[in-house]
Amino acid sequence: MALPSARPAAGARSRRVWLRMFLTGALLWVLAVVVTFVTGNPNLVPTVVLLGSFLVPVTFVAWAFGRRRSGEVTSELLFSTFVAGGVLGVLAASLLESYLLHPSAWLFAGVGLIEEAVKLAVLAVLTRHLRVKFATDGLVLGAAVGFGFAAFESAGYAFTALFTERGLSLMDLVQTELLRGVLAPVGHGLWTAILGGVLFSASDHRHFALTLRLLLSYLGVALLHALWDAMHGIALVLTLLLTGTPWQYVQLEQGYQPQPTALQADVFTLLSWGGLALVSVIGVGWLLAVRARARRGERPPTVLWRIPAR
Repeated sequence: MALPSARPAAGARSRRVWLRMFLTGALLWVLAVVVTFVTGNPNLVPTVVLLGSFLVPVTFVAWAFGRRRSGEVTSELLFSTFVAGGVLGVLAASLLESYLLHPSAWLFAGVGLIEEAVKLAVLAVLTRHLRVKFATDGLVLGAAVGFGFAAFESAGYAFTALFTERGLSLMDLVQTELLRGVLAPVGHGLWTAILGGVLFSASDHRHFALTLRLLLSYLGVALLHALWDAMHGIALVLTLLLTGTPWQYVQLEQGYQPQPTALQADVFTLLSWGGLALVSVIGVGWLLAVRARARRGERPPTVLWRIPAR
């Protein structure tokens, strides 16, 4: 009678692999940070950067892997979409943004449109060989591409934060990794998961379907991305509109940066984090809606164009 009870226990342990991965990785990252602080050994910096940048994305991909629907979504495919998707996405986005974007009021909108288009295209290329494209698997593989993008991007931000006017700053690096690690679950991985689920919901082994719902989802996700990136500026403008003084406006017109009041600092913090929280809630709710639609097996009726998958 021991075997039946042992199987569910083994299944429960396998479903908690992601948790063990996270706890082990977090412990290793903390140890790496502490030893680097104590010894001042710069050779340990890459270890801190890689562990901190990849910990949360890899954990969420492992969690999503347990919710795949098809046996075609193997660990090898997930690994390739995470690594290749992340690298190709970062490289393509960097090239396009360098040549197409310039400082303007629409900069963040352009970043959102380019990066979400690149990740969606990379997802389609890497999964074109799948015989059956379940929407649930699209969610999982889209998350893998998005979290891969987030991991490599975070590594770049962490490395850049290391260099300051005062010299190398391990504290700035750690703070950057902590902040991006906390925010990672509601960023790139979430947005690309939404697009992956919508893309797979109307596609088959021969074609990827460009549907009206996919087009609208792409524009919506790009908008969430743009709002996320621009939230600091949005909060700053709203703070000035709500609490700005005439003297501060005069200083701005003269090209000076006015000193914020204590109230303005509090309002800015509230608006900035509140805006990020609102964007996150919208994204999570949207993902749940796509997943619910996938479980019901609904297919979008309007197909604008069928793109050969092979």
